[in-house]
Amino acid sequence: MARMPEPIWTEPQEPAAPDVQVTLSTASVFPRRTPLAFDAAAELGYDGVEVMVWSEEVTRNPRSLAKLAADTGMPVRSVHAPTLLVSQRVWGRSPVAKLERTAEMALELGAGTVVVHPPFRWQYKYARQFQDQVRALSETSGVTIAVENMYPWRGGKREFQAYLPGWDPAEHDYDAVTLDLSHASVAQQDALTLLHTFGDRLRHVHLADGNHGARDEHLVPGRGSMQAEKVLQELVARRWSGDVCVEISTRAARTAAERHDDLAASLQFARAYLSPTPQEFHTPPGVRHRPHDAW
Repeated sequence: MARMPEPIWTEPQEPAAPDVQVTLSTASVFPRRTPLAFDAAAELGYDGVEVMVWSEEVTRNPRSLAKLAADTGMPVRSVHAPTLLVSQRVWGRSPVAKLERTAEMALELGAGTVVVHPPFRWQYKYARQFQDQVRALSETSGVTIAVENMYPWRGGKREFQAYLPGWDPAEHDYDAVTLDLSHASVAQQDALTLLHTFGDRLRHVHLADGNHGARDEHLVPGRGSMQAEKVLQELVARRWSGDVCVEISTRAARTAAERHDDLAASLQFARAYLSPTPQEFHTPPGVRHRPHDAW
């Protein structure tokens, strides 16, 4: 009987990093309209979009969004519930109903994640049941409801706690959370520390930047002091899988070309540092933001 050949030893290869999808928030083109975000995402090579639901009609219409996705080849991968101050009247006044409707639209569009802010302080009835509602809705719908980190509001030397049960998800027992780097900047928190604190609960990332000021700047990553590149490299090191959603402000852009360049630079930054072998990327300076450009 012939001897079986000896196995050839090869040096173990490190498995490839999980495929992190880089998506574009439709809020990143504000005050331009949502169709522009889909077009820009497709042209630049993003993996999909996150829809910010607010007063613009198309953001509340799953059929219109499905058509945009089909026409551009850009899937809706996540939906941001209308829980901003500017969207308080979108889909009525009941925050419970808003969140349920957002989850329903996510299911219709095939999106796996819903991003939601914690309740405002004046929504005390909603706040009392918020954690239980989020958990139950996630279980019944199959959609990940990821609670976003926020920040204290500041005016002069005073701080106002605007959220209940609190603005920091690290202090609460949510099953899934979203890490927003611009919000962490306003809260004067270290993003890497937050990432470690969230641990396995981290399901979604909003990629932006800031300079630890009192305003929510949503700068192009690399134009602030949040060390966004280290956050992305840590995600790779952890073999994290999920969506990194570019959510920047382009209100300061004076031309369509400047807006295009900001969206392109954000994607290049994300791709460079999400690579298993990261390549250094220097974000071009871009247009200087004024205070009213912040969110």
